Parts: sequence; C-alpha cells; structure tokens
Amino acid sequence: MKKHLFILALFIAIFLGYVFPQLSEVLPLAIITDVGIGFIFFFYGLKLSTAELKTGMRNYKLHILIQVATFVIFPSLVLTFYPLVTEGENQTYWLAFLFLAALPSTVSSSVVMVSLAKGNIPAAIFNASLSGIIGVVITPLWLSFFMEDTQGSISFYDVIAKLSIQILFPLFLGFALHKFTKTLVNKYKSKITIFDKSVIVLIVYNSFSHSFKANIFNGLTVWDFLAILTGVAILFFTVYYLVNYISKRLHFSREDQITAKFCGSKKSLVHGSVMLKILFGNSPNAGIFLIPIMLYHILQLIVIAIFANKLEQRSTTSY
Repeated sequence: MKKHLFILALFIAIFLGYVFPQLSEVLPLAIITDVGIGFIFFFYGLKLSTAELKTGMRNYKLHILIQVATFVIFPSLVLTFYPLVTEGENQTYWLAFLFLAALPSTVSSSVVMVSLAKGNIPAAIFNASLSGIIGVVITPLWLSFFMEDTQGSISFYDVIAKLSIQILFPLFLGFALHKFTKTLVNKYKSKITIFDKSVIVLIVYNSFSHSFKANIFNGLTVWDFLAILTGVAILFFTVYYLVNYISKRLHFSREDQITAKFCGSKKSLVHGSVMLKILFGNSPNAGIFLIPIMLYHILQLIVIAIFANKLEQRSTTSY
C-alpha cells in the first residue's frame, strides 16, 4: 500500500507541475533537492551492514550476471534501435530509453521482493549496493557517447565529480558511521523512507514544471505515450526472462535464480531522478527523460510483486 501511495504522489506531483508550475520559482526547490539528495545517500550508507555485504560477496557468478544484465544487456537492447532513430524528438526519446537502460538497479524493492520470494537476500543486498556505486561512472559514460548528437555535449568528468560529491561522499560517510547509528537508523527506518520518497517527489515536480512551462509535451500524443509504455514493457520482460534463462543454464540454485532475475531486471527511480538533476539541472527536457523511468518503476513494482507472491506460494507449498 505504501508503494501505491508513492506512485500516487508521483502523479500528483506531475499534475501540480502542470497546474502550478510557478511554485518552482517561489520555493528554492533546487537547493532543497540538492540537500535532500545528499541526505538520501547518507541515510542509505547508514543502513549498509558490513556483515551483510561480506556474506553477499561470495557468489561471484551471480554478481557478474546481475551487473552485466544491469549495465551491458539493458543498454545493448536499446542500442539495437539506434540506426532507426532520426534527428529531433524521436532521438530525444531514444536517449531517454538509453538513460533508463544504463541506470543501476534499485535497492530497497529488490531486497524486499527477493526476501518475499525466498531468494538469496545477502546477495541481493550486495548487488543492489554495488550497482549504485558502479552506476555513478557507467550511467554517465553511456550517455556521454550520444549526448553530443542530441542534447549538447556533457563533460563526463564534471558529471562524475558532481555525482561523487552528491552520492558517493555522503554514502561512504554514512557507511563509516553505520556501527554507531544502526540502532537509531532501525528505529526511524520508516521515517527515513518517507523522507527519501518526498525528495524524489519534489524532483519530479520540479522537472515536470519546467517541462510544462517550456511546452515540451505539446507534441506528445496518446499513441506516443502508449508506444513508450510498450517499449518499457518489452525492455523489462526481455531482460527478466533472458536473465532467468541464463541463470538456469549456469545451474544456479533456486534462490540465486530468483535474486538474479529480480535484481538484474530492476532500475532505480532514485538514482534516475538524482542523475537527471545533475545532468540537466532545470532543463525542460528533464521531464521527457523521467517518463520512461517512472513507467518502468511502476511496471517493475507491480509485475515483480506478482511474481514474488507466486514464488513465495510455491516455496510454502513445497515444504
């Protein structure tokens, strides 16, 4: 239910961005979200456990498969359509899909779903954490190869520096303080989650308000939206079943198969929102890049939740 409320909040943020776009000029949202981003990853670092990470490091084949799926298979699938992309709006939407495909895996929902389906929880925690760190370099690197043709060139090293300051530094600071604050973090875990999601909602509002003011979506028809939704669904199910097939061919245990396909098919709305803000700032095009990410986020929550429940039921009946 909490996940559904978050999704509802995202749509409300888009609606408010359309009806009241001037709020982004009245409130210092850029400063608020910048500070909020730092705290998101600081709190995430506080929640990381050294013992859990060490336990999860052991199964290297599983880790390689998940990271290859996240940062190689996903972008490669989108790259196959690059020759079909013409200049202008279509190329912008293609780049939005490439950005989605290059994002790291989500953290909390991957671990929760793996736990529900009786998968390898330590491996899920390790891979989700590793994915977020790798994504700081890999995601902007993928984009840097194509941004010059569409949105204007980006400085790869400048982006890495900004991401390091806003993501890696607070993350490692929180991780260093974990053993001193783990009791406090566990006590206020739900409130920290609400804070994280509130910052994401503000980023979504800010991005869409600038897009609406610049009339970026004037040419977006219902058919265009359905095409984006279809593309998102195809991308998700292709990777999900491909990772499932590979994990079976590698003779993974049932628990590792669940972890591989759940973690390997996920994409992080948190990292996507944060990286968009750093890459584009208040650029009107940021709203376009958020559409595939938000649709993918909703789809993966619904579908993986259904799959996790089915796997959990099978596990229960087998005992």
